[in-house]
Amino acid sequence: MEAYAIHKGAMIAPRKARMTLDLIRSKDVKTARSILENTNSKASRLILKVLNSAVANAVNNFGAKEEDLSISECFINPGTIYKRIKFASRGNVDRRDKRTSHITIKVSDKLVKEEA
Repeated sequence: MEAYAIHKGAMIAPRKARMTLDLIRSKDVKTARSILENTNSKASRLILKVLNSAVANAVNNFGAKEEDLSISECFINPGTIYKRIKFASRGNVDRRDKRTSHITIKVSDKLVKEEA
């Protein structure tokens, strides 16, 4: 059984968020939560919300036990880029890119559903 959650358009650069996501890759849910709660970054707060949503999806929709769940797959893809202006010297205008992310976390309990 596998359940997932996606946060699209998260206002954080994918490069910054991947560093935090690498800390919890292929860990069980309890360990991942404790790592994210003790990491002081914006990315950890966003990833924790997605992780809690994926766990809730597994428990409510598939009847899984929370203590059996572990992170089977997690990745961050780049989202849309908002282009903003930044005033430069001598009356010039530069571009300031505000990058967004799509955060995906899949949790699994490693149990194979038997087909009859």
